[in-house]
Amino acid sequence: MADSIRKVKTSDLDLKDRLVSIQRVTKVTKGGRTFSFSAIVVVGNEAGIVGYGLGKAGEVTTAIAKGIEDAKKNLIKVPVIKGTVPHEQEAKYGGARVFIKPASEGTGVKAGGAMRAVLESVGVKDVLAKSKGSSNPHNLVKATIAALLEMRDAYTVAAHRGISVQRVFNG
Repeated sequence: MADSIRKVKTSDLDLKDRLVSIQRVTKVTKGGRTFSFSAIVVVGNEAGIVGYGLGKAGEVTTAIAKGIEDAKKNLIKVPVIKGTVPHEQEAKYGGARVFIKPASEGTGVKAGGAMRAVLESVGVKDVLAKSKGSSNPHNLVKATIAALLEMRDAYTVAAHRGISVQRVFNG
């Protein structure tokens, strides 16, 4: 829906990268096996901007560098309010399902694996998150990004509905 509106340019951003997963992959050919490495990387400025990328290369460092470059091309903006997400959200990608809930201050990031990397990169300090189904890091990252893309703050909802912010909360 609002994918093009949420895209962010990389200029003037202090992005930090996190390696989510690195795997050795094999291509079987007539002449034998060819090994390469696949890296999933999440980048973010810890202030509402996050992106993920996949890099594949013959060496680990090259795969990570390609993943970082790919992640910088896929940056999105996410609303972060008082260090947490604005509301509960659920999303699915492939066999992975994720549930994200706002948490009170001091709770910390209660999420595992790939979800933790995405949520910390976006700058969320307090959140409760649960994943069900597939634990494949690639699917978990994509499901988490999908859930974050569906997040809306009260001002966005009010503007979209054409009502005041008070009516959003009080009906």
